[in-house]
Amino acid sequence: MSFTQSRSLFPLRSSLILTLLLSGSSQALAEEVVPDPLPLPQVNQLVDVQPTDWAYQAVQALVEQYGCLEGFPDRTFQGDRPMTRYEFAGAIEACLETLGQAITNAGVSPDELADLQRLQTEFAAELTTLRSQIEALEVQTQELSAQQFSTTTRLVGQVVFALNAGGFDGDRIIGPTGEVLADDDPATTFIYRLALDFNTSFTGSDLLKVRLGAASGGARDNTAAVLEPNFGSGLDFSAKPPSDGNLEITRLSYRFRPWPDVTVAIAPNMRVTDYVDFSQYASLSFRDFSTEALVNNLILFPINGPTSGAFVDWHPNQGAFSLRALYAAADAANPTDTGILPGPAPFTRLLYPINGNPATADLGDRGLFGNTHQGIVELEYAPSERLTVRLQYGGGEVYTNRFDVLGVNAEWDLTRTVGIFGRYGYSSYQNTAFGDLNPQYWMAGVAARDWFREGSLAGVAIGQPFIEGAIGNATQTNLEAFYNLPLTTSIQITPVLQVITNASNQSENRAIVTGTIRTVFSF
Repeated sequence: MSFTQSRSLFPLRSSLILTLLLSGSSQALAEEVVPDPLPLPQVNQLVDVQPTDWAYQAVQALVEQYGCLEGFPDRTFQGDRPMTRYEFAGAIEACLETLGQAITNAGVSPDELADLQRLQTEFAAELTTLRSQIEALEVQTQELSAQQFSTTTRLVGQVVFALNAGGFDGDRIIGPTGEVLADDDPATTFIYRLALDFNTSFTGSDLLKVRLGAASGGARDNTAAVLEPNFGSGLDFSAKPPSDGNLEITRLSYRFRPWPDVTVAIAPNMRVTDYVDFSQYASLSFRDFSTEALVNNLILFPINGPTSGAFVDWHPNQGAFSLRALYAAADAANPTDTGILPGPAPFTRLLYPINGNPATADLGDRGLFGNTHQGIVELEYAPSERLTVRLQYGGGEVYTNRFDVLGVNAEWDLTRTVGIFGRYGYSSYQNTAFGDLNPQYWMAGVAARDWFREGSLAGVAIGQPFIEGAIGNATQTNLEAFYNLPLTTSIQITPVLQVITNASNQSENRAIVTGTIRTVFSF
């Protein structure tokens, strides 16, 4: 091999890049930004090079004469081991590149030229192998650069374990219309929820989500939901999904971006609370508050169970404003008007009681544009990372009866670690069992991050989920406090305290107190 030929080889500026190539990490090669070279060490300063071969002496002389070899910042080639022949061949190749310039500019002595020719002959096989590996890596890098993405499915999982217990003062608990709900404390329960997400992307900017979910006992496997089942006192992670141990598809959606500032989702199986009314402090019941009425605006979502529909999110120029809209219909896959209707929230059964067998009751038209449906529009304004305000409108029909809701949702970070937040709603529900109603809703709270431990989240919130004088003789109040402690990046344990006064809007009901130890495993 001539020196002219050696100059046409792939220019290796340092043995560090060569080592990356030999490891087969084409992705690292494509993404690596090589820093400016450090001052050149002498060959005998590279602590893991053993001077046991004539080639060492030859390369030492060339390096010290022409400065053509670089090592790692710790003056090694790789860890605490001797160089391999391939690494040494890489060093020779680096010298050939530098010496090719020297030959052109100033010349090389006959003795040095003889050493170079002998080195080329001795390491010819390794240099040939290096050339073929480098050429193959160049092809792979070009392919990766052209494709950028390949279809990939990723499994993400979560398991929630919860130990729940509680009770009430007084002799009994009655419902909104005076019926007896309990005359004894419910039993302690150990409950769970499982969610497995299969996330698939075809273009790199889209997402096909398939979630398999199961839960231990459904929405009423906890004390608060038994003693107050109408106005959102139960544990949110128990209500989603209420599957009684059956493994089911609980989410099925496809998101994509037709334009850079627009995201569209089509969902045969969705929950509307996944898309709007978000809060960094009160939205995710596996992370922050667990009480349903504190996680979302209760009256904004009369249809909060399994639905089908579509969602659009427009975020112009990634600026301060975002506009979201969704449409969701209960029982969209049912072409007939019979059978149990999934989707409506528990409080709608109070407003619109079903007489007789719910499986055969006339609950209105079914299908994608049936009577039980809702639409929501949300305008978000976030002028800074510390302040966000969301204005909301929701409307639709429940069992052929019209409803309309106005809402506001706000959060403000007072400091880096402390924030306040709240929601308010005003609604109109027509033709209920109590007449035309205008229920109101509010909640407010404070939360603190990194309290005692980095990554932790603590919060306390209070709210009145259904303020309506026509139902009961008082107004129910829900209070919750929690402390989310991360044990590892994948395990969080959270003690939760719930207090409910005037449950079911009945002053006769004394205080209900429940406690939950929630443990979440993420993988």
